[in-house]
Amino acid sequence: MMVLDIIFLLLKVACQLLILAILMRAILSWFTLNPRNPLLVFLYQVTEPILAPLRRIIPTIGMMDITPMVAILLLYFIYAILS
Repeated sequence: MMVLDIIFLLLKVACQLLILAILMRAILSWFTLNPRNPLLVFLYQVTEPILAPLRRIIPTIGMMDITPMVAILLLYFIYAILS
């Protein structure tokens, strides 16, 4: 049973880190930064596999992309299931 607890803990930590990465990406999108900035490249590589499928499903509302908010809600839901 201890191995299963470790797996759940790692999945919960991964959810928290992904939420943090999505929040950082959303906040940094408000600023004009060099797209080749290593931090931005890293954030895009980490978050795009989660956000891209959601963008195909969820339409934008006006000029606002709500997929980061939906992704965070889904990650919180997964986190709650694992707890």
